[in-house]
Amino acid sequence: MAAALVVAAAAAPAARAQVSGKVTVTEAGGKEATDVGNAVVYLDRGPRANPVRVEMTLDGRNFSPRVTIVPVGSTVVFPNRDPFNHNVFSLSDRNSFDLGLYGRGEKAEHRFRQPGVVSVFCNIHPRMVGFILVRDNAYFTQPGADGSFTIPDVPAGSYTLHVWHERAPEVTQQIVVPEGGLADLSVALDASGYKYVQHKNKYGREYGSGATRERY
Repeated sequence: MAAALVVAAAAAPAARAQVSGKVTVTEAGGKEATDVGNAVVYLDRGPRANPVRVEMTLDGRNFSPRVTIVPVGSTVVFPNRDPFNHNVFSLSDRNSFDLGLYGRGEKAEHRFRQPGVVSVFCNIHPRMVGFILVRDNAYFTQPGADGSFTIPDVPAGSYTLHVWHERAPEVTQQIVVPEGGLADLSVALDASGYKYVQHKNKYGREYGSGATRERY
C-alpha cells in the first residue's frame, strides 16, 4: 500500500508564520506505531542553518537518540557508555565513515559534510542501528510523542514537504505556505509493508550466528 498524505491548510493566527500538523505511522494490522517521534519532517529549500555539535550515545547496545537531525557541517560525537568496545561505522553514500574500535568512557566523532540519510551501525553488535539526517537548510523538525510537529519562521511560498521514518516509504507533497502559515497538516505514513532485514558489517559480510540473538 502506498504511503498517503492528506493536507488541510488554514491560515494560522500567529504573527510568525509556521508549518504545523500531525504525523501518524500505521503498522501491519492497522496498529498505530509508538515511535512516531522518530519521524523527521522537513522542507526542500530554505536558508542554511549553522552547524552544531551533538551527541549520539552508545548505551545498552543502542544508539541514543536513535534518530537525530543536524545541519550540513555538523559534528556528531559518539560517547561509549557501555562496559565493552564498540566500532561505529556507516556505509551511506557521501557520508561513509569508520570510527574504529574504542572502549568505555571514550568517544569518537565525525563531521557530516553532505546532506542525506545516514544509517549508523556498530561492527561488533549487529542489533545496533541509528539514523542521522543531514539537512542543507534550516526547515526541519521531529514530531513529539503524539506526532505533532511545527516548523517555525517559514516564509510564504511553494515548498515540497518531506516526511521520513525508518520503516515507511518517505512521503513528499507540494504545499503552498501563505503569509499566515499553514496549520492542521495531516501526514499518514504506511509502515505495514516493513520487513526486517539484517544489515551487513563494515566489510559487507554477515555478522554470523550472533546476528539472530542481537536482533533489534
